[in-house]
Amino acid sequence: MKKLKVPICIGAVLLCGLLFAQQTPSTKPCPAEGFSGGFSYGCPQKHFANPSDISAMMAALPDKPFATPQSLRHVLVLCKAAGWVHTSIPLASKMVEYLGDKTGAWMTDITYDPAAITPENLKQYDALFLDSTTGEFLDDPNDKAVSGLRRQALLTFVKGGKGLAGIHAATDSYHTSGRPASPGGPPTVATGTWPEFNEMIGGFFKFHWTYPTLIPVKIDDPHSPLTSMFPARGYEIVDETYTFAQDSFSRKRVHVLTSIDYKKMSAEDKAKEPASTRRTDGDYALSYIQRVGDGRVFYEAHGHDEKIYYSRPFVAHMLAGIQYALGDLKADDSPSDK
Repeated sequence: MKKLKVPICIGAVLLCGLLFAQQTPSTKPCPAEGFSGGFSYGCPQKHFANPSDISAMMAALPDKPFATPQSLRHVLVLCKAAGWVHTSIPLASKMVEYLGDKTGAWMTDITYDPAAITPENLKQYDALFLDSTTGEFLDDPNDKAVSGLRRQALLTFVKGGKGLAGIHAATDSYHTSGRPASPGGPPTVATGTWPEFNEMIGGFFKFHWTYPTLIPVKIDDPHSPLTSMFPARGYEIVDETYTFAQDSFSRKRVHVLTSIDYKKMSAEDKAKEPASTRRTDGDYALSYIQRVGDGRVFYEAHGHDEKIYYSRPFVAHMLAGIQYALGDLKADDSPSDK
């Protein structure tokens, strides 16, 4: 395997140096290493997961892959958060690594450096996993040319036949906030700032029910191998739950696997969402797959809190999703709204 020319963290052994998110300073104290739950803003990213979280996650790992790998697969996990910084990022990266190690489905490299996203470096990988990447996570704020090259490298990688998988805040990227232009003014319309990426990842963030909120989940495709670990009747989950701006997500593009069972949500929880962000169609997708060019994309909206990674069905869902993105697990990925 070709050696990387950028700092890479393999497992939890190597520390790539503290990389500080370029954000507005937080008014709250930054969490220390080992802090679990929630997220921080304007704080340095954690690089190490809490050992007790890793132990609980490892107990939830499946024993074998859903499909036999067609070849030796390699996955690159990108952990760069240029906006909100989730404390669960290091644990999610370890989940990807240990899933590959235990099942033999792939080998994993982990990096916090977006400079890894170059055409030359990506040649050695079969899929890229976006680990709650936020903001303009690929961009160099001081070099537009470099930013453009990284963006194009990602698009070419996926459209050329490789895979992309994302979890939770991977959709909280490349969009405006929709906040009022002036204090007390009406909210503005949130827009995507990189349309090709917004479509490729499936949509962009507009609102979330905060952790902990009990969310009823519907299985939209109970026949898919990517939902075989869930009961067909659906299930409930407690996490921070992302939703997408009205026009950024569409079943005409993606094949929905799971979604919020909105009819089962309490009136109290529904009322927590402002009218300005509420979808008029009541369609709140949670996980889905789609073809982009010759490549494959999988996304799962949950994954905010560390405890989610203790769940056997959730971790199995991530294994199946990554194997789909790699091209080893075949599944119906035609748009749900044909």
